[in-house]
Amino acid sequence: MEVLVNNKLYAVQPETTVATLLQFIQLPTTRGIAVAVNRRVVPRPDWPATMLCPSDQVMIIQATQGG
Repeated sequence: MEVLVNNKLYAVQPETTVATLLQFIQLPTTRGIAVAVNRRVVPRPDWPATMLCPSDQVMIIQATQGG
């Protein structure tokens, strides 16, 4: 199935969760990341249980340091 992540199309396996998507795209998840699926923020504790559906739109925002 395909999902859109930050305006880039990814082919992922059915029953992919937010947590497995982040592993698939090799994004470190230690801290400083927020995820929204179809414009709805997904709390970090829900990442392993939040299943993605075909054509979902995922937005990943990383915090950066600076001033």
